[in-house]
Amino acid sequence: MQTAQLDRVFGALADPTRRAILARLTAGEASVTDLVAPFRLSQPTISKHLKVLEGAGLVSRGRDAQFRPVRLEGAALAPAAQWLGDYAKFWGESFDRLDAYVQDLKRKERRHGAVKKRQR
Repeated sequence: MQTAQLDRVFGALADPTRRAILARLTAGEASVTDLVAPFRLSQPTISKHLKVLEGAGLVSRGRDAQFRPVRLEGAALAPAAQWLGDYAKFWGESFDRLDAYVQDLKRKERRHGAVKKRQR
């Protein structure tokens, strides 16, 4: 995925309202009116959020006579998930090293405590 597209996806996901819209769309397509209902935002504000999501490729708008359904485009999330997944190994290894360090400290602490008890 191009860097600019990945930036648009992460930029779109940075806003809690847009994440909530995406969460709603996991249940199926919806009209803009349906999407406005759970928010204390105006229809034009929700439309602006939808334009950002659409620009990032996360949603698409269809046309069925007067009805313009908004649909989730989950495939656009795949490259972002892959990018994050690339760091999962790093995070896992970092946590493993941290855990090993903590276990080593605990062993040393137990040994040190045993030595102090013997000295008493």
